[in-house]
Amino acid sequence: MIASADPTEGFVLLALCFIVYFLPTAIGLKKRSSNAIFALNLLLGWTLLGWVIALVWALTADPPETIVLAPPARRRSPPILCAACGKYSAPGAKFCSACGGQFLAG
Repeated sequence: MIASADPTEGFVLLALCFIVYFLPTAIGLKKRSSNAIFALNLLLGWTLLGWVIALVWALTADPPETIVLAPPARRRSPPILCAACGKYSAPGAKFCSACGGQFLAG
């Protein structure tokens, strides 16, 4: 076995392995699921299959965000209070449902 006299070669090799190992994480940094890609890369990247899955996941495009706009809520008219009997009638009614008295327009 040949030992190198220069320790910087070992550090360079270690740094290169570190960069290659976390390549999927670096590629997927701007994705919505970047934390999940990092976790997969960290925990299963040592297996070749886990590393390839993390790399493919990092290279796939995020689906576009779908913005769902709800229709504006319809304002319901309040029920009408009859001045004669004190009972409520349906909104827009012309006559009281309890006593039959006519409501004033207004």
